[in-house]
Amino acid sequence: MAINQSKMMMKKTLIATALVLSSAYGFSQDVNKLIKEDDVRKVISTLADDNMQGRATFTPGIEKAAQFIEGEYKKAGLEPLPGNADFRQNFKMTHVTPVKLQASINGADVPADHIVAMSNSTINWANNADIPVIKVGADQNFQTEFRNIRKNGKSALVLVDPKFADYFSRIHNAFGKGTNSLKPAEGGPQIVFVLGTFDDVKSYTVNVEIKSEQLPLFNVTGMIKGKTKPDEYVIFGGHYDHLGILKPMEGDSIANGADDDASGTTAVITLAKYFKKLNNNARTIIFVAFTAEEIGEYGSQYFATQVDPQKVSAMFNIEMIGKASKFGENSAFITGYERSDFGKILQKNLEGTQFKFYPDPYTEQNLFYRSDNASLARVGVPAHTISTDQIDIDKYYHTVKDELSTLDVANITSTIRAIALSSQTIIAGKDTPTRIPPATVN
Repeated sequence: MAINQSKMMMKKTLIATALVLSSAYGFSQDVNKLIKEDDVRKVISTLADDNMQGRATFTPGIEKAAQFIEGEYKKAGLEPLPGNADFRQNFKMTHVTPVKLQASINGADVPADHIVAMSNSTINWANNADIPVIKVGADQNFQTEFRNIRKNGKSALVLVDPKFADYFSRIHNAFGKGTNSLKPAEGGPQIVFVLGTFDDVKSYTVNVEIKSEQLPLFNVTGMIKGKTKPDEYVIFGGHYDHLGILKPMEGDSIANGADDDASGTTAVITLAKYFKKLNNNARTIIFVAFTAEEIGEYGSQYFATQVDPQKVSAMFNIEMIGKASKFGENSAFITGYERSDFGKILQKNLEGTQFKFYPDPYTEQNLFYRSDNASLARVGVPAHTISTDQIDIDKYYHTVKDELSTLDVANITSTIRAIALSSQTIIAGKDTPTRIPPATVN
């Protein structure tokens, strides 16, 4: 009797396993049929074309990209989000530009390119006792100190050792053209960084004049309403902006951003077409091409204020999937893997396939905070970025060499298919990843 029961149990287990594998095989066949490499190539070829001029925020190039994405949403059969007249989610960003920079330390003038001012208002300091003078010495980590000083939220004059000239130059390039905010410019801390060797500061003056203006921006958003759980949302996102026109390199000045992040935007468009063809989603699926990621994740920051985070079951952010990951073909990594069981659910849904998701191997790069998932994670959503880029050795990252010719479209296609398969139970309302405590996301 015991032997017969054992045989029956084994038979049931084998049948169950066969059903799982059959189901995975069926989904795999379905996804291979509906997500084709040629279609993926057509989309990314358009987004990464020279006529998009690198898709920089506030340029004609990004307008062209937006119009193309809108057309793809319309062809897919998506609906605008409630309250939106079309696929554009419009908002404004305040841009504050320093139009005059002057500083002197102990009576000696500081070159303008050795000054970075972060302020929403005019600065006129002259030995101001209320403004602390902070020194970042050669024995410190300027990158860490920079983040801490900004996070502190207090005004300061920061003197930076020349050892950090390279990193200071990066900050100057990033913030020298101004700072941005979703809120109107008013009040806030005034922080001025000065590069140079200063032993004992006996006197100083700082004068900064600024210009403030509100500039229009928009995400490109669409949705497929859920059949049985319409008030529960699953988001697929990727940013469609890039760097625009850069300093010429070998005669080329257009930063096409093929991997960063035309590849992710292509995934969003492709997934929209795929799920609309299936048309069996229990939860509402939102597809969003975020703007202004490269200048501070402003598109996703705004989006996070327009959706009830408690209704968002999960957010798939897709960033740079154009090349094989360090784990080889048929693999990708997930940022913040340990912060929820999002990754475990995805991998469970890929049983019976060759594809595998891994935890982020580049934790020292802080990638979890460097893409649009962070904006949703900060309000508690299980929001993670899926990527394949070997960021530590990617020599084309943020250069004019990030072109379609450097990418593997087959890798993009297989990753999109894996995302489609791995999200099935979340789309169906059967699985819900654990939430990320907002307090743990800085």
